[in-house]
Amino acid sequence: MSLKNKLYIFFLVLITLIALCIVMLKIDEAPQTDDAFIYADTINVVPVIEGHIVTIPVKDNQLVSKGDLLFKIDPRPYEHAIESGTAQLATLDEQIKLAQRTVDAQQYNAQAVAAKEISAKENYRQALSTYQRIFALKGKGYVSAEEFDQARTAKNSAEAMYKASRSEVEQAQSAVSSVDALIAQRKVVCVDIAKAQLNLQYSEIRAPFDGRVTSLNTTIGQYASPQQSVMTLIDTQAWYVVANFRETDLKNVCSGVPARIYVMGDTGKSFSGSVDSVGYGVSPQDGGVSNGLPSVARTINWVHVSQRFPVKIRVDNPEPALFRVGASAIAIVYRDTAP
Repeated sequence: MSLKNKLYIFFLVLITLIALCIVMLKIDEAPQTDDAFIYADTINVVPVIEGHIVTIPVKDNQLVSKGDLLFKIDPRPYEHAIESGTAQLATLDEQIKLAQRTVDAQQYNAQAVAAKEISAKENYRQALSTYQRIFALKGKGYVSAEEFDQARTAKNSAEAMYKASRSEVEQAQSAVSSVDALIAQRKVVCVDIAKAQLNLQYSEIRAPFDGRVTSLNTTIGQYASPQQSVMTLIDTQAWYVVANFRETDLKNVCSGVPARIYVMGDTGKSFSGSVDSVGYGVSPQDGGVSNGLPSVARTINWVHVSQRFPVKIRVDNPEPALFRVGASAIAIVYRDTAP
């Protein structure tokens, strides 16, 4: 082999090694993985109340805006509850007015009634004392039968007057209690009306955010309940890529680090993003705990497979037509420099 050929081979190998070194440095600066998928927050749309679905103005996989009607539950039972409660409230208000008038009239004479009771009680006490004294003297022959009859009559009359005055006081107290009971009942009816009004609002289920309807698996006439999901809503306001990187690639990867995303649906387009968070826990495929004791998986001493941890990347300007939950993606993170 000539010297010229040897030099050619030498420089070719040297250039190849330099190129490999550059590639390794680039990979080290910007780790890449195709073990990634597109993710967005989702909610199960579940009604708060139960009833038959009467309207579904949306279709499966349709885009909706915040506040759009997703479906409606038959509102008639809750409208009837409001009407019934309102009528009951009006009746109670009239009863309270009438009862309050009675109380006002009785309270107007309250002082006179109280004074009358005190006077009647004192008269009864005196008449009873006189009767008891004369009754004791009658047995000894010191008083006549006529005097005894007069004392007994006076005692009975005073007792009747005291009971009558006491009855008037009790009637006044009873009237006040009846008003209190009606007022308490009115509060309960007001609570029932407020609950029915809230349930009437709940009969219209609206989108809590801009999103896309998916998994719509029901139709008009279906009986919906709080335990049953009617559809799923994808939050299209924020799209993420969850990329699983080897633990050896996670050095200097933290929140805010820039990233570049390629979607498998169209790898010719790239999207910028930034690391939202780095996972700090995964379930290992080998090992674990069994019957309270750790189970250590067998490994080959000279081979150790790196664990992968999820890195959540927020995409800056996603293209709605390409981004689907669960779609495959390629992710590159840039540790020190922007892409």
